[in-house]
Amino acid sequence: MSEGSAERKRGRYAATDAKREGILAAARTVFEREGLDGASLRAIAAEAGYTPAALYFHFDSKEALYAEVLGRSIAVLQAAVDIAVAAAGTPAERFSAAALAFFDFYAENPRDLDLGFYLFRGGMRPHGLGRERDRALNEALEASLAPIRAAAQALGADEAQADLIMADAFAHASGVLLLAHTRRIRMFGTPPRALMERHVDTELDRLQRR
Repeated sequence: MSEGSAERKRGRYAATDAKREGILAAARTVFEREGLDGASLRAIAAEAGYTPAALYFHFDSKEALYAEVLGRSIAVLQAAVDIAVAAAGTPAERFSAAALAFFDFYAENPRDLDLGFYLFRGGMRPHGLGRERDRALNEALEASLAPIRAAAQALGADEAQADLIMADAFAHASGVLLLAHTRRIRMFGTPPRALMERHVDTELDRLQRR
């Protein structure tokens, strides 16, 4: 392949990547405005400045787009958790770092919380993006929580106990975040993070007393 042909090919790839990124940015905007149920490929195409046919070259459905947007959000979450855990030393410090980094990510990025819980105009109704997409996204979310389980095991929990501790941390964080997100937390006069920190301290106390 000549140098000129290679350059043109790289240019086409760059243009395709740029178009795909533009479509994903437009999709997130539409999902935030309309929710998964209310969004359409036509609306996303209009937001991106393309025809619906151009979208089908990259994504076959709005569910595929939502899965990609959500998957990227979870990847950023996992990176934040990994960075926090890498800076921690002891298993107890890793446990605290992982749980609080998970909480902090969604506390600082409420639109990602909306995205993860399908809250954009969708309420709390169950949604699905297709079996394979749901499986992959659930595995990615679990991977972001896995350092909590690993730290619990390092502190003496067996596999079953560590799974329960990880699930409990997720449930507690989710509940506090949703209360904070809806501002219902104000009735208690307690900062949301303080509730998460209390949960972490309680779990660590139980683990260290085993």
